[in-house]
Amino acid sequence: MGGWLAILSLTLVSFAIAAFTLRLPREGFAVFGAVLLFGLVGYAWQGHPDQPGAPKEPDLSTDQESGEGMVTARRQLFDETRAKPDYLVLSDGFARRGKFSDAAGLLRQGLNDNPDHLEGWLALGMALTGHADGVVTPAAFYAYGKARELDPANPGADFFLGISFQQTGQFRAARDTWARLLANSPEDAPWRPEIEARVERLDQMIANAPMLQ
Repeated sequence: MGGWLAILSLTLVSFAIAAFTLRLPREGFAVFGAVLLFGLVGYAWQGHPDQPGAPKEPDLSTDQESGEGMVTARRQLFDETRAKPDYLVLSDGFARRGKFSDAAGLLRQGLNDNPDHLEGWLALGMALTGHADGVVTPAAFYAYGKARELDPANPGADFFLGISFQQTGQFRAARDTWARLLANSPEDAPWRPEIEARVERLDQMIANAPMLQ
């Protein structure tokens, strides 16, 4: 309980500083409040403020849910009627259970023999990001880059990279990543409306919150 009280107190203090010390315009109150709330919700989803600091076996219930979602979302970008290599199938099994390190290990081995496998590189980027609690590590960034290099027309790399940036509060990086995706997408691409809406929301958030400039 004490951990949650500390987080809530820090959130209120941050809002007060922005509103009164930094003189955030009134029209920016709602947006900045939403940013703080988004961060608090993200912490509630990924963090465990009520747990003690001593090392212990991790609770994988949340990771299992996010891992399942990651695999499902990625697979929607590819033809499900085409057989997938064994290493990717096995890796997805680990990722679904939140065992992202094991998933990444299998993917690395498989990609050594299949360096041109687009879905494998995309899965590796997502597994490495999941293992780092949503943070895009240099290794994950490299894997996403390889996926983009193999097929610039596939939106997966920039879409999921933008999601990771947004979830970790890197709103400008998320916005720029999705803007790049739009610039490289055909006008009739089915994902354009969703990405355009995301960029528009981030543009509005950044414009009304000076600390995000």
